[in-house]
Amino acid sequence: MTRDPDDLSDVYGAKTPDQSRALYNDWAQSYDADNLKRGFRLPSLGAGMFARHMGLTDGPVLDAACGTGLVGESLAIMGYGAILGCDLSPAMLAAARQTGAYHDLVEADMGEGVPFEDETFAGFTCLGAFGPGHAPPESLIHLSRVTRSGGIGVFNLLDATWKEQGFQSVLESLVDSGQVRIIQRSQPFLPFLLAEPDLWSRLYVIRRS
Repeated sequence: MTRDPDDLSDVYGAKTPDQSRALYNDWAQSYDADNLKRGFRLPSLGAGMFARHMGLTDGPVLDAACGTGLVGESLAIMGYGAILGCDLSPAMLAAARQTGAYHDLVEADMGEGVPFEDETFAGFTCLGAFGPGHAPPESLIHLSRVTRSGGIGVFNLLDATWKEQGFQSVLESLVDSGQVRIIQRSQPFLPFLLAEPDLWSRLYVIRRS
């Protein structure tokens, strides 16, 4: 069944990882076309923010919740190499593989963890994955674990829901424990220029201690 690209209630309303996986598997083939015609600029903004703070690095980069690879491809174009991606949806991973931007791609439920060793990555991005019905705030703990000391993480949170979802408390815990520092919190912006006029988001940049 073809989903209505203007109705995201099923995506935001997913109750379990299995539901999210099924939704994104079904959506994978039309995901880029559906979102780009809505003016989806989150991948390019997030990749640009990562480059601003990360600078040059030879270390591997993790594109968490990589989806179809819009962020990873942007990073590859800017010259970042050894980009690894993970996502809940096998169909999204298959689409990301077609970009040729990734050194490796693995299936992962970030709420349960990410299948990488401690301090593997120079930095990570996680864009579009932390809205309602998506990856839980505990994902930030797992992403911080696999980031090297001094490494950068870039992700976005929705102004309307990030506190009730639990992201504020997890971020505060990571900061208070000395694991990360928040080095930038962007001005609010609309991820979709041509749709979702009330969906305000911010980019967050953290540095691993």
